[in-house]
Amino acid sequence: MCVATFGSNFTSQLRPRIQGISNPTSNNEDPGSAEFGSASVRRPGIYRGWKIAGTVFLTLGATIGAGQFAFGVFIIPLEDEFGWSRTQINISLTLSAFMGILAPFVGRLMDKHGARPIMIVSLIVMIVGFFLRAVMTELWQFYAFSALIFIATPGASMLPVGRLVGLWFATTRGRMTGLIASGNNFGGMIAVPIITAVIVIGGWRWGFASTGFLLIGVLILVILVIRDKPEDVEKEVNKRWAPKGDAGRAARAALQGFTTSQAIRTRAFWLLSGGMALQQFARTSVATQFFPHLEQVGFSATQAAIGLMLLAFFAVTSKILFGTVSEWITARWSYVIVVSLQVIGLAVILIPGGGMPTWIGLVIFGLGMGGVGALGPLTITEMYGLKNFGAIIGLTRPAMIIPTLIGPVMAGIIFDTRGTYELAFIITLVLLTISVVGFALASPPKPLNYPDANDIRKTGETAPASR
Repeated sequence: MCVATFGSNFTSQLRPRIQGISNPTSNNEDPGSAEFGSASVRRPGIYRGWKIAGTVFLTLGATIGAGQFAFGVFIIPLEDEFGWSRTQINISLTLSAFMGILAPFVGRLMDKHGARPIMIVSLIVMIVGFFLRAVMTELWQFYAFSALIFIATPGASMLPVGRLVGLWFATTRGRMTGLIASGNNFGGMIAVPIITAVIVIGGWRWGFASTGFLLIGVLILVILVIRDKPEDVEKEVNKRWAPKGDAGRAARAALQGFTTSQAIRTRAFWLLSGGMALQQFARTSVATQFFPHLEQVGFSATQAAIGLMLLAFFAVTSKILFGTVSEWITARWSYVIVVSLQVIGLAVILIPGGGMPTWIGLVIFGLGMGGVGALGPLTITEMYGLKNFGAIIGLTRPAMIIPTLIGPVMAGIIFDTRGTYELAFIITLVLLTISVVGFALASPPKPLNYPDANDIRKTGETAPASR
């Protein structure tokens, strides 16, 4: 009898507390409702969010890590077989402008139909692109098949991350976004030496084909695992390793936020878009050229591959570290720190003579470069919510067309005329400094009923639309 009385009293006291944690803005919820009661019943199995997190991690590793970070290992083999210049090869990277052009459209489709169908279609298109690259014989074919891959990239990589993490891990989205987004760097760390070995053994054609086979495996996982509706989250409430509180309600609360028109009328949106665009020069002018640059400063092919592995390792560390830090100091200020690390790392890499300074610079640059992938979506979610996340973050992508078009060609022309990438790296260093200033000035908008930042981190809720 005492036990029963204690249990009854404890439950009656606990329910309003849970209710306040999961939805502090609603005090009229019936504690005895079926929806709420389901959260208190232990269910068998592991919370599906972790399976989704693992699948997205692997997807990023294959699409970005193997698909883009490994680009540098193909430069010299293509140069040797076809006689193409660095500029001609790097022009293929400018076709990633399609990512910026299509991102708003893909983001709006994702808001409407969900992440799963967008990821499936995008991966199929990307797989076709890699297999076609493996049989190309002309430069125009290289461009056409590269365009196909880049068209598919937004929907297969970072666009779905913000939505999926916001739904399944609304109360810990900083650290979870960092963990999941580290997949692209983990993929680069693993894929670069493997693809390098495949090219040495079987040639560059098998290098592209192996990426296609890898993506087929990822596609199967996406079809079987990915789900992204609030009711899917509610079915998983109180399973093993589920987030604390009512994950179902947190997922529904997460699907609030600014409208697209409200977001683009804020000063912060344009400063963030400009800062993200300038930061991309680190990828298009520097990261894609690291492999040939390292060989030029005296590294062997093996040492250069190890250097890129080191870069990728610390990039993984950066995402996890600064994803967590973003829950303490906000994603925007974390972004300021990581881009500052890129500036410092690139300055160290530019020290003449290679050797130890280059290794140290790769570590620092990696710590800065990695965090960007997690902090971009987190900053948008933090400021504007998830309701129109896909469309809003998609609208930040067109500005990235500028570094996409200019960066690789600039690096290629500078190398072809000067025989070194040094000037391209210096120009990028200046642009990264401007990016830091832009993010520092992008103070968050505060419309009517905008919750306190601490409330957002504690409850998993996002900003309601201003009225």
